[in-house]
Amino acid sequence: MEEYIDIVDQNGRPTGASVPKSEIHAKGHLHNTAHVWFYTSEGDILLQQRAASKSIYPLLWDVSVAGHIDADETPEQAAVREAKEEIDIDISEEQLVKIGVFDCFQSYPNGIIDNEFHNTFIAEVKVSIKDLTPQKEEVEALKFVSIQQFHQLLKDSEINNHFVPSNKDYYEFVVEAINTKITG
Repeated sequence: MEEYIDIVDQNGRPTGASVPKSEIHAKGHLHNTAHVWFYTSEGDILLQQRAASKSIYPLLWDVSVAGHIDADETPEQAAVREAKEEIDIDISEEQLVKIGVFDCFQSYPNGIIDNEFHNTFIAEVKVSIKDLTPQKEEVEALKFVSIQQFHQLLKDSEINNHFVPSNKDYYEFVVEAINTKITG
């Protein structure tokens, strides 16, 4: 059964209309997503390698957990749900620290028109990577990188095919928010 997504206005507020996910991407309706960036108290950031089967940016490294916010779901509820679905980690809404909402408007050669607002959270992870179970349809692999490694990979992202190249400013903002949270 296909999930339904709320169409939102230019401010990310639901308009009252919901459509199937396939229509959201076919017609380019504005919609919300939830992103959770997990980090350790030592300053390591959890990255997810997008599954090989993904239609957009397969096998590139990206946010720890991300997904669409279903119709009538809050960003926090979606973040908790996606964390459980994608890497089998239980978190609470109270663990989430919202760092912003970022627009990401992209069109792809395969016909997908992605007009998303990323509701972005950071959260400390206190489990080992071996305790996480990637959802095969979404996640190829998981790894931790230090903030220094993150910066180096991002600096060379035009040539190393590591991160989604169009997200560089977003990644820089996120890593600085994590660094600020850690160094407090």
